[in-house]
Amino acid sequence: MLRPKLPVAPTPTLPTIAAQHSHAPACSCQHAPAPRATPSLSIGAGAVGAVVLVGVVLTALLTAVAVSAVSVAIAAVVLRSLLRSQNQR
Repeated sequence: MLRPKLPVAPTPTLPTIAAQHSHAPACSCQHAPAPRATPSLSIGAGAVGAVVLVGVVLTALLTAVAVSAVSVAIAAVVLRSLLRSQNQR
């Protein structure tokens, strides 16, 4: 009953593009196409694997050093506390 009526849009017409004319060559000599200059950056899967492996090993070493430093700090605080309480008696 109260439904809106949408206007019917006419279908758009696309302009046609005229066919492009080919130009006649200026000379009758045959030119070879220029070689493509593509960068030759070919990294092997072994090199990528080595970089990832080195990254994992260095991360593991850094984590081990951090854990060791925290445990040494905790041990130093405990020893300091024990020595201080022993000296006060």
